[in-house]
Amino acid sequence: MRGNQLKAGAFLSYLQTAVSVLVGLIYTPVMIRLLGQSEYGLYNTVASTISILSVLSLGFNSGYIRYYSGYKKEENRDAINSLNGLFLLIFCIIGLVALACGLFLTEHLELVFKSGLTSEEYGIARTLMLLLTFNLAISFPMSVFQNIISAHERFVFLKLLGVLKTVLGPMLTLPLLLMGYRSVALVSVTVLVSLIADICYLVYVKKILKEKFCFRHFEKGLLQHLFTYTVFIALNTIIDQINWNVDKVLLGRFKGTEAVAIYAVGFTLYNYYMTISLAVSGVFTPRIHKMYNDFKDDPEKMNAGFTDLFIRVGRIQFLILGLVASGIVFFGRTFIHFWAGVGFEDAYPVALLLVLPASVALVQNVGIEVQRAQNKHQFRSIVYTFMALINLVLSWFLCQMYGPVGSAFGTAVSLIIANGIIMNIYYHRHCGIDIPSFWNNILRMSMGFLIPFGFGFIVNRFLPGGSIIWLGIGIVAYTLVYCVSVWMISMNDYEKTLISKPLRRILRRNR
Repeated sequence: MRGNQLKAGAFLSYLQTAVSVLVGLIYTPVMIRLLGQSEYGLYNTVASTISILSVLSLGFNSGYIRYYSGYKKEENRDAINSLNGLFLLIFCIIGLVALACGLFLTEHLELVFKSGLTSEEYGIARTLMLLLTFNLAISFPMSVFQNIISAHERFVFLKLLGVLKTVLGPMLTLPLLLMGYRSVALVSVTVLVSLIADICYLVYVKKILKEKFCFRHFEKGLLQHLFTYTVFIALNTIIDQINWNVDKVLLGRFKGTEAVAIYAVGFTLYNYYMTISLAVSGVFTPRIHKMYNDFKDDPEKMNAGFTDLFIRVGRIQFLILGLVASGIVFFGRTFIHFWAGVGFEDAYPVALLLVLPASVALVQNVGIEVQRAQNKHQFRSIVYTFMALINLVLSWFLCQMYGPVGSAFGTAVSLIIANGIIMNIYYHRHCGIDIPSFWNNILRMSMGFLIPFGFGFIVNRFLPGGSIIWLGIGIVAYTLVYCVSVWMISMNDYEKTLISKPLRRILRRNR
C-alpha cells in the first residue's frame, strides 16, 4: 500500500508539476497583458508581503511528521490523538496572529509601498491585502490536516487535489479577467479555491482516515521539545522569506511596481524550476523519518541508506533540471520576449541569476529532510541566517542602483556561498552523506550534456529571430538531442528502467 502510494505520489507530483508549469505558461502572459505591467507588479508586491507572514508557522509543520512517525512506530494511538489536538490548537493561535498582523499592514500600507502609489492603487492594494490576509489566516489551521494526510502517506489524494487546484484557479479567473475584472477578482478566486481544498482535507482526515483530536492530556514536555526542534526550522523559514520575497518588497518600495513586475517574471521561471525539483523529493519526507527511526541505533546502515537515497534522487533531479536550466540559458531571452512582452528584457538575467546558483541546492534538497530527521538542521539555519543577511544588504543597495538585476545578484551571491560550498561540507562531515560519491556521479553524468550544449549554442546562434514558430522548433530539437544524449551517456540501468518499464506496460496494453 505504502509503496504504491509512494510511486503513484511521485507520478502525480510530476503530473501536478507539468500541469502547473503548462497552466502558468499559458495563463501568466494573459494575466500580464490584461492587468498591465503596473498592476501585475502591485499584485506581486502584495502577495510577497503577505507571504512573508508565513514565517509565523515557526517550522511546526515539519515537527508533526517527526513526532507522528515516532508514535506510529510505538503504536501509541492516544499520543497521536493528543498530537493532533496540540497542533490544531497551535495553528489556530498562529492563524489569529497572522490575521492581526495582516490587518495592521492593511491599515499601514505606507510601510510597504512608501508613497509610490496613486490613491486608486492604494485602494486596490488594501483590498488585496485583506483577501490574502484572510486566506493566510485560514490556511494555518487547515495545514494540520494536510500534514496528517502526508504522514499517512496518502499521496494520491494530496496530489490529485493539488492538480485540481492548479487547474481550477486559472479556469475560473481567466473568464473574469477577460470580462474586465482585475487583480481583486484574481485573488478572490484564489481564496475561494483554497477554501474548498481546505474543506476537502478536513473531510478526508475525519471521514476517511478517522483521525481524532484530543485537546487535553498532552505529553509532558512535548511542547518544549517541539519548540526546541522547530526553532531552527522557523529561523530557516524566515530566511527563505527574506531570500525569495524581500527582493520584491524592496523593489516595490524603491523602484516601483513596474520593476517588481520585471523581477516577478524572472522569478516565475525560477519558481517553475524549483517546483520541478520538489515534485519527487517531497514524497520522500515520511520515508526519510521512518528510515531514521528504524536505523537510528545502527548509524552505519542509516548513513548508507541516506546516501543511496540522496544520490538516487539527486541524479534524477539533475537530469531533469539540467534540461530546464540549459533551456533557459539558450532560449530564455527569446522566450521571455514572446511570453511576457515588451518591457521585460531584464527578466532574462534575473532568471539566470536565480536559476543557476540555486541548482546545487535543488538537486540536493533531500538532504534538508535528512538533517531534520537527525535533528541536525540547526547548522543549516545558522548558515542561512548569514546568507539572508548578505542577500538583504546586497539587495538593499543593488536594487536601488541596478533595479531587478541588482536584487537578483544579491540573492545569487548568497546562494553560491551557502549552498554551493558550506552545506556540502556539512552534509559530508556531520550527516553521514557521501558527498564526494554524489559529485562523482554528477560529474560522470555531465559528460552526456556536452553534445546538447554544443547543439544549443549553434541553434541559439543561428536561430531566426522574430518567430515564435522557430523558437518552438528550436526548443523541441534541443530537447530531443538532450534526451538521446543523456540516455546514451548519462543514465544508469535503474534510471532507464524508470522510463522503459512504464512504456513497456503501455505498449502491452495497446496490443
